[in-house]
Amino acid sequence: MPPHTLAERVERLRCLAERDPRIEGVLLYGSWTTGEADEHSDIEAYLYVRDAADFDGREFVARIAPLRLACVNMFGILAVVFDDLMRGEFHVEPAGAVEEVRSWRGSVHLPDPGAAVLLDRTGRLTEAAGALAEPLRPDPAATAQSGADELVVWTLMLTDLLARGEVARAHGLLNTMIAPQQLKLLRLLRGSTNHWLTPSRGLERDVPAADLARYRATTGPALPEETRAAARESWAWTRDLVAEAAARWGVTLPADLHEAVTGRLA
Repeated sequence: MPPHTLAERVERLRCLAERDPRIEGVLLYGSWTTGEADEHSDIEAYLYVRDAADFDGREFVARIAPLRLACVNMFGILAVVFDDLMRGEFHVEPAGAVEEVRSWRGSVHLPDPGAAVLLDRTGRLTEAAGALAEPLRPDPAATAQSGADELVVWTLMLTDLLARGEVARAHGLLNTMIAPQQLKLLRLLRGSTNHWLTPSRGLERDVPAADLARYRATTGPALPEETRAAARESWAWTRDLVAEAAARWGVTLPADLHEAVTGRLA
């Protein structure tokens, strides 16, 4: 069977949801809603259902196309692989949770809420999604200060892990906790906050090549010397980013603490 396009899958989801009276609303999210979807994108949706506890999400999603795999991932989301290897993520939520969509403002931006709302039987979902039409930019000074402080704490933890010889854990910390904070600070400084929720998304297109090179220098294989070298590069980049934020927004620098962390890494 040839691969289906994402548009075809979205239309199939819309038709099935319209015919199922248990479903009150369907809201798409991800690349489809920002106009960035391509042949590598998955289908991601919230299904707002009546009597959610009795709703079999896997059975419903399997009607979109045959499934090769379905599981609940680490975030509690129904993750599937369709027969043509297209991936999907589906949140099954009670209908009353529609109002929570408003609280996403600042994290989620829906440039065209009409394209994101596939089904809305009551009008509540359309109204809630409309609150996400205009992006809410993070406050530069406050956000930079918070990120700068958090980076010190995580990097200090990194030094302890390296001293203990937990190289794999240190390697994971660099990539999962430190890098996202660095990239958010970088995006603030470069005025490129469109991908705020996932700051590594589109990084190759969004930031100058020199910044991308600094980021790449903070990664490497999970081997002792390579991880220590990446940790030193990571901390040096953090200090440069924080210094730039201090010059622009008055972010305070705990200079003695910075030096102490540098000493630990050395």
